[in-house]
Amino acid sequence: MRVLAAMSGGVDSAVAAARAVDAGHEVVGVHLALSTAPGALRTGSRGCCSKEDAGDARRAADVLGIPFYVWDFADRFKEDVIDDFVASYAAGETPNPCLRCNEKIKFAALADRAEALGFDAVATGHYARLEDGVLRRAVDADKDQSYVLGVLTARQLSRALFPIGDTPKAEVRDEAARRGLAVADKPDSHDICFIPSGDTRAFLGARIGVRPGSVVDADSGAVLAEHDGVHGFTVGQRKGLGVEGPAADGKPRYVTSIEPETGTVRVGSASRLDVYGIDASTPVWTSGTAPEGDVDCVVQVRAHGGLADAVARVVGDTLRIGLRSPLTGVARGQAAVLYRPDPAGDIVVGSGTIAGTSAESPLTASACP
Repeated sequence: MRVLAAMSGGVDSAVAAARAVDAGHEVVGVHLALSTAPGALRTGSRGCCSKEDAGDARRAADVLGIPFYVWDFADRFKEDVIDDFVASYAAGETPNPCLRCNEKIKFAALADRAEALGFDAVATGHYARLEDGVLRRAVDADKDQSYVLGVLTARQLSRALFPIGDTPKAEVRDEAARRGLAVADKPDSHDICFIPSGDTRAFLGARIGVRPGSVVDADSGAVLAEHDGVHGFTVGQRKGLGVEGPAADGKPRYVTSIEPETGTVRVGSASRLDVYGIDASTPVWTSGTAPEGDVDCVVQVRAHGGLADAVARVVGDTLRIGLRSPLTGVARGQAAVLYRPDPAGDIVVGSGTIAGTSAESPLTASACP
């Protein structure tokens, strides 16, 4: 099988490529140039697509003895990931850019080009398992990335390989060292890759500009402060509200809702964050077929944490989810990924983009025991 190995310059993708070679595949390495400023330097674990990363990927390919290329996807990345990220925040949402990158870049734009060039699959260093078309959580629960892959279609999964999903991260690093890969001890990337400073509010402000609005008490309706734009807030946020002191009861305030049309950010007590119902749009099913009736499942709403037992049902074009226990800090724009518990490892059923939440379950009590 001809395999295109996406090599980011990190240890995970390097070992994934090595394992594809060991499996007897004809492997070609490719580094995606996603930054509009490719000469930028990496700062520890911040940043991506730097010249250091490209160099690290090339050196790993040399050790493995495979051809290596750099493909420029910067324009596509800006349009499908960065611009989408900015627009979502401007609309009062909280998007996940890693999820969007997988959906639009690695398993769409890259996979399409790979297929056009005669490759059978794209191998990446994601921590997830793919067995006979079934997407499962990784063995290493702390590194599991199945959540950000839950938006992939059956077609996209059919062209994917995740060679390291069955191995704990520590063992991946040990293997890289044994193979003589210089990236064995390279720090993991974190935060948002295209915001190396880590200052998301400043990044958004420079692109959205000032859009004044008010911070309002959710109970009394009193205006507590003014702000420069809803892009500086997300549901569940506690710090940086611009409000002096706690609420009247002495307890902290949290962002409970965001209204981009009026620029209103409502804040209130932690109890106002409890969510029992989720409506999600544009559902995607990893099997390629929507399930019928009620689906008993576990829903995850954040890349790390935010899990609850639930029952889900497709109603028209909407995925309606009733939670058996509440989740907090659930924001529009996040993904709701459904899992089915399985002895061999939790199976990803599908996902949807959160469009709304409620304090009550949208499903009947009989469907949600």
